[in-house]
Amino acid sequence: MVRFLKIVVYCTSVLFILTLAGAGVALYAFWHYGQQLPDHTQLADYQPKMTSRIHAGDGRLIAEFANEKRAFVPVSAIPRHVIQAFIAAEDQRFYQHKGVDAVALARAVVTNIMNYGSGKRPVGASTITQQVAKNFLIGNEVSYERKAKEAIIAIRMEKAFDKDAILELYLNEIYLGVGSYGVAAASLSYFNKSLDELTIAEAAYLAALPKAPANYHPTRRPVAAKDRRDWVIGRMLAEGFIDAPTASAALAEPFAAKTSGVPDFAEADYFVEEVRRGLQTR
Repeated sequence: MVRFLKIVVYCTSVLFILTLAGAGVALYAFWHYGQQLPDHTQLADYQPKMTSRIHAGDGRLIAEFANEKRAFVPVSAIPRHVIQAFIAAEDQRFYQHKGVDAVALARAVVTNIMNYGSGKRPVGASTITQQVAKNFLIGNEVSYERKAKEAIIAIRMEKAFDKDAILELYLNEIYLGVGSYGVAAASLSYFNKSLDELTIAEAAYLAALPKAPANYHPTRRPVAAKDRRDWVIGRMLAEGFIDAPTASAALAEPFAAKTSGVPDFAEADYFVEEVRRGLQTR
């Protein structure tokens, strides 16, 4: 019995020391990488690159000018099922965590250790807030330093902005393939629909795209695209965003995404060029 107690005390002491050491390392990393980070408060003045459209007197679209094809939509105008699709696919604990999801991070570490050497793609644990930090302020460099800075900025962002503001940045900035930035532009590109016309299945397909749009291209990789769409629908069901009959109906919906959702342009080349020159001068 005495020997058993000694072992328990020894193990407890070792665990305590390791915990203190881990906390010390974490605090040092937070201090070290937290120096001279980009100012996250500048995101409060976010002014996205928008598409400029030229219309004829009768309302027909003549031309579009854009470096990034985007139509900004306030988060209050984005349908609930579109938001839920992205949360289900990208960050199920978005409304619970404070920028970094410790639960998802621990789960990803365990999963990646178990999959080591299997050839499977590593599982990530970036939250939506971390993705905003990466897309706006840090960049895509693959390094532990970048991940540390991304996490620190995400924690600071959660203190400075409410969840809706972070979602608005994310859903309007994220690249979703075929030259489309943000959910509104992607909805037009893939379905030729406005956001409020999207079905559950269509919203799920858009939410399937952030990690790797090219891997789920609707015409080049339709099977993978539909499988990923169906996975997102399953996640929406698991998170309680939709009920079983709604999920079944969405899964049964034919996969209809395409990349030909381009409006018909009225031809007025000389006029368009004159407008372009005028805009460039201004």
